[in-house]
Amino acid sequence: MEFGNIISALRAERGIYQKELADYLNVSIGTVSNYEQGIHSPDLDTLCRLADYYEVSIDYLLGRTDIRSPIETWNRPLTENYTIADLLNTTLRLDRASARSLVEYLDLLRLKQTHRETFEG
Repeated sequence: MEFGNIISALRAERGIYQKELADYLNVSIGTVSNYEQGIHSPDLDTLCRLADYYEVSIDYLLGRTDIRSPIETWNRPLTENYTIADLLNTTLRLDRASARSLVEYLDLLRLKQTHRETFEG
């Protein structure tokens, strides 16, 4: 998906008009329209503000990844000494068999959580 389509979809998802986004970015409605139509691209500062506003990564805005979460999320602790980024980096270093085992374990944890929510919630 292209940048203009992405920010248009994010705006629609949030249920706001171009005017509200323009006010937040301190630009004109025409500028927002030009971004969404792919006529112009925002400068780096505006790109960062868009990412912050929609709570997505810049790579997501640019269509480079489907991962929406901003980089700050990756640094969030999972445990006392382990972050999401640590988990990702460790996972990337696993051999194929270990990666398959990890996915099977994650599926088991999801099933366990669903079971707990169903019977305890």
